[in-house]
Parts: sequence; structure tokens; C-alpha cells
Amino acid sequence: MPAFSLVSTSQLAPEALHAAFVRSFADYLIGPFNLALDQWPGFVLRQGVDLSLGRAAVDAEGKVLAFALVAPRPTLQRWRLGTMGAVPEARGSGAAVQLLQDFVQRGREAGLRAVELEVFVQNERAARLYRRHGFVERHALHGYQRVADTGKARPPAPELACTQAEALAWLREAEATVADLPLQVCADVVGVLTVPWTAWRRGSAQLVFTGDRENGLLVRSLIDPNPAQQDAEALVQALLAAHPGAKVSVPQLQRSDLGGEALQRCGFATEALHQALMRLDLAPALQ
Repeated sequence: MPAFSLVSTSQLAPEALHAAFVRSFADYLIGPFNLALDQWPGFVLRQGVDLSLGRAAVDAEGKVLAFALVAPRPTLQRWRLGTMGAVPEARGSGAAVQLLQDFVQRGREAGLRAVELEVFVQNERAARLYRRHGFVERHALHGYQRVADTGKARPPAPELACTQAEALAWLREAEATVADLPLQVCADVVGVLTVPWTAWRRGSAQLVFTGDRENGLLVRSLIDPNPAQQDAEALVQALLAAHPGAKVSVPQLQRSDLGGEALQRCGFATEALHQALMRLDLAPALQ
């Protein structure tokens, strides 16, 4: 069993951290991460990761055995465990456990209100580890798929459109007022997308998507705090009508109570693999 020490991920060469990431997720539940080295900085940015907050377990020769990347959520006084992994030969060494305990302890020392993460429910080993350390499932996060009906494209009503600045401001407000929104559907991640994105809004709901009819559409953010989700349903129907024949995908980040039910009413199929948003409260009386 290899000995190791913990160091800040900001002290590691990007090549070393990237190599450990690729090896750790080569046999991942949803398939390997085929992430080239030149794509690594963009991945870190899109995950909201602050490398100065992350930690890695390294052996006496400086080889990365495991890592825990951390994304701060200052508005919520939380940290998100962006991703944690161990190279195959380090599994069972205790490195992941120590990294998780260190993550929680440093969160307490920083005066955070909570720490959070997402985990695939079917990844039972990881889910058990998080539960043992006090993390509790707060929300299921589902993915959805549908191919839009064919026919003549119907452009959306002009009043649905909003600027990117308006969309990001709306997302910041939603993050502050809607408990436990996944970071990836919020302004800090949407705002750094490197592909063109479009935002529509109606009533209580907002939809952000990328892609086109030929290559498929990806719903980046769908949030409707209204329990009826009628505005979310109208936005999704408008998206389908504007892109007939397109494949529309929603990542496993969608809460059913904030838009997922609207997607199902629009004929979307729920993917079997899904995540849980887990949270560990570090301070009382979270609002």
C-alpha cells in the first residue's frame, strides 16, 4: 500500500494532474473521459474549480495517486467537490478517504455553511463512502432525451428571447434563492461556456441551450421554481418546435421539481443512470 502526502493541486504540473485524471476515469461508470491535455484548462474552468483549494495525494516520488478538485460557491458559503478520483494502483490505499476527510475539515475551518457533491447513484461504492462521512442525498438529478417531431420549424415568440447578461443575472438570483441548484446549471458555469448559447425566459422559468438541429441540442440549464412548471413546459415545447427532428439531450443535472416534470410532459424519456446531489451541513440553520 503506497505511502502518500497531501499537496495543493495548484502546486502540480498540469500534465501530471491531467494524466492522473484520465487514468482515474478510464473505467468510469458512464465511460472513459477522452480529454486531451489541451482541453484540460477549459475543463477546469467549466467545472468552476479553484486549484488552490484542491488537494492531491502524492507518493514519495511526487506521483499523483489521487486528487480532489474543489469548486467554491461563495454566494452560498459552500464548496463543491468537483471531482475526486484515484489511479487504479492507489485504490484501497486510503488516499480517497483522507482526501474526503481533508475536504470536509478544511471546509469547517474556512467557516463554510456546507459542502456538496454529485454522485451517480449506481456508483454504490462512492455513494457509501460519502454517506459514511455524513453526506445526505438532497435531490435526484436526472438526464433526459427526446427527438423533436419533424415538420416545419416554428420560430419562438420574440418575447421569449433574453440577452446573455440578463440570463446570467437571472441565474445568479436563482442560485441565491433556490436551495441546492447544481453549480453546472448556474451562472458561474454557463457564463464561461466556450460554445454559443441561447437563453429564453417565460414567467417563472428560464432555459439555456446550445447546439443546433443538425448536431443536436443540449439543455444547459432549465429552472422553474413554480411547482406547476407550466412556463418550463412552454419553453421546452418552443425549443422542440423551433428545431424539428433534432435530438435534444438534458445532462444528469436536472431536478424533477424544477423542470424535470415539464420535460416528461413534453415526451422526454428519463435516462436510467442518474445522480444524487449530496450535502453535508457544517453550520446550523441552513436556509
